Order: sequence, then structure tokens, then C-alpha cells
Amino acid sequence: MAGETDDRAAVAPRVIRRAQAADFADRMLTRRWLVRAFLLLHGASLLALLPAIIAGGTVGDLPLYREWAMAAFEGDDIVGLDADWVYPLLAWLPIGAANLLGAPLYQLLWFLMTAALNWWAVWVLSDGGRSRRGMLAAHAFMLGFLLLSPVALLRLEGITGPLVIVGLVWLSRRPLVAGALLAVATWIKVWPAMVIAAVVAVHRERWLVVLAGFGVTAATAAISATFGGIPHLLSFLTMQTDRALQLEAPIATPWVWAAALDVFGSRVYQNRALATREVVGPLDGGAILLSTPLLVAAVACIAVLLLWARRRGADSRELLLVGAFALVAASIVFNKVGSPQYLLWLLPIAAVAMARPTAWWRRMTALLLVTSLLTTLIFPIFYMPLVRLEWFAVLLLSARNLLLVALLLAAIAKLVQLGRAGGLGPRATVSTNTQPLAIV
Repeated sequence: MAGETDDRAAVAPRVIRRAQAADFADRMLTRRWLVRAFLLLHGASLLALLPAIIAGGTVGDLPLYREWAMAAFEGDDIVGLDADWVYPLLAWLPIGAANLLGAPLYQLLWFLMTAALNWWAVWVLSDGGRSRRGMLAAHAFMLGFLLLSPVALLRLEGITGPLVIVGLVWLSRRPLVAGALLAVATWIKVWPAMVIAAVVAVHRERWLVVLAGFGVTAATAAISATFGGIPHLLSFLTMQTDRALQLEAPIATPWVWAAALDVFGSRVYQNRALATREVVGPLDGGAILLSTPLLVAAVACIAVLLLWARRRGADSRELLLVGAFALVAASIVFNKVGSPQYLLWLLPIAAVAMARPTAWWRRMTALLLVTSLLTTLIFPIFYMPLVRLEWFAVLLLSARNLLLVALLLAAIAKLVQLGRAGGLGPRATVSTNTQPLAIV
């Protein structure tokens, strides 16, 4: 009897903790708490940006964006039309819009655009606050945005991420609109092309998505042609071909360690033209030369896995999201450029997946959030110690890069698992559910 009493006493606290956790989840997964979380996140963000806004200044990448916009508004050359540009042409939509009320309000308008798009993504994810699982996904998205806020608020990824979320959620209900949103996001920043590739490989409405993409591309080309910009329309594809290995890129990690150990003549230097740090050392030219072929090979292999798994009847929704995640992760891991905002490429996919979370997606999202935290610790918090190659900063970067590789390998392994599982039973049917969260 004494033993049973002790067992009950040991179990009771666990039961209480679980009940408390469930009660907390019940309170959080309501429309009221969703709105509160959104207002808290963006209120705190606005407070952090307030000194720059009051001074009429800009921070992050926005000084460069504003400089381009001011030059265009004053009648000077327009990059992307009159000269080669590092971004696709539709990046002018947010970059130009933020300057509509004048340069002193550029930072404020950029923040308001980002906040509005985030609210749209949160509202669509949560089905207007009616879906508890959707609200969980929205909270996951906002947590990721918070962890990456130093770049999410100040770079183009803060604009494209919400567009990708809405596009993925609307794939079944509004494939033409979804395709247009994904195409616009791609013509703002290239990375959503990987999401489109997964959609084309898996989704039953792929031709409507492709049609919408062609429409957006044709309209973009027509605008470019009207202003004589066709020679520069695709310049973003080649603008960075001569770049060296960026300090934070996963593929640059061996050279970072060589520089930290002061061996083989490896070193970190400032690329003043691009305002970034790069690393050089023996055989770095080979890594630079091979990075693009390796990326192309990785994307091709993942595409083959997607097609194989689809033919074997794998679950279409899961296959699309895992495939998109794998393709985007590959474009980060094998990229010679390694900017912190690249984590914002993965966040929208994980957020949509969390609307119908499996145990695998819970683990992947948790790992992604940890990777996002490490990314923000690296930049901007410990960036200068990293430039000085201090040991703890190099270890921090190495851990982050290992996690990125782990995310890629886990996604590839999941694709294989989905393909094998699909072949064990009857062919999976594609969902005809038209609920907002039925993306396939």
C-alpha cells in the first residue's frame, strides 16, 4: 500500500503539469490570443525601430533600398531597367512603395507593409481564427519571425515569406491566385521558385499554377520592354557569379576553420563593394566553381525523388511540403552566399505544415527555430567576434551550419520514406477538400 501511495504521489505532479499545459494551449489557441500575440510582436518591433523612424533614417538593408528608390524617383537610372540589378524586377514593388511618402518615412512604410503582409499570412493560416491547428501554425510563424526579426523586418524576405504562405494555403481553393502570388514572390526574390518546382512536381492543379506564373512573367517582361529594360531583365541570375565564399555560408565552413586556426593562408576579408565579409584560402576557387553544379545536382536529385514518390502514391500534401522544404534547404546548403535572412525561406513552409502537424514536422519546426535562434546570435549579436574569428563565434557558426545540413538530410530521408510508404498500400488519392488549409 505504501508503494502504491508513493507511485500516486509521483504521478500526480505530472498529471497536474499536463493539465496546466493543456489549459495554457487552450487559452493560446483562440482568436483573442492570436491577435494579442500579433500586436505584441509588431508593437515591440515598432518600438525597436522607433528611433530610426523618428530620425527619418533607415537600418539594415533599407538604406540601400531607399537609395535606389530615391534615385529612381528623382529621374536617375533605375536599376533593373537601366542597369543590371541583383534582384528580380518586381522587387521594385516594395522598394518603390516604401518611398511613396518620401524618404523620411521610408522605414515606417516598410514596417507597415511587412506588418500588413504578416497579418494576411496569420489570418489565412488560422482561417480567420477559426482553426485551432491553423492558429498553432500562425504562432509558429510569428515565433520564427521574432527569432529572425533583425533581418525579417529589414529585408525583402519579410515581404516574400507571407506571400508564399498565402500561396501555399490557397493552392487548392484558388490555384490561379496562388500561382500568381508565388510567381510575384519569385520575381521579388528568387527563392520561391523552389516552392513552385515542388508544386509543379506534385500538385494536381499544377498547370493552372504554371499558367498564372507565365502570366506574371509575361507582364513583368512587358513592363521591362516598355521601359527598354529587357537586356537587364535576367541580370539577377548572373550578378553574383564572381562572388567569393561568404563568411556564414555552410559551404565556407572548412575555410572559416582554416582561417581561425591560421593555417594554409586562409583569411576573412571585407568585400567593400558588397558590404559583406568573405573568406579565402587554398582551393576556395574549386568550391566556388562547384557550388552551382552541386546545387543543380541536389535540386535534380530531389526532383527525381519527388516524382518517384508521387508515382508510388505518396501522400500529396506531405510530399509537396517536404519536397519544397528539401529544395529550399538545398539552395541554402550549397550556396556560396550565406545570408541570415535565408532562414526566412524555410519558415513559411514549416508554418504551413504546422497547420496539420505530424510528429516529424513538429521536430523539424523545433529544429528550424533553434537554427533561427543561432542565426540571430551569429548576426547581428556576435558578428564582429565571428569576423575576428573568436572561438565561441566560430563554434556557434559551425553548429548552425551543421543544423542546416541536418535539416536538408532529414527532408531527403523523409522523401524516401514517403515514397516507400506510398508503395505499400493502394495509390493515394489527391484530396478534393476545399477547406482553406487543404493545399493539395
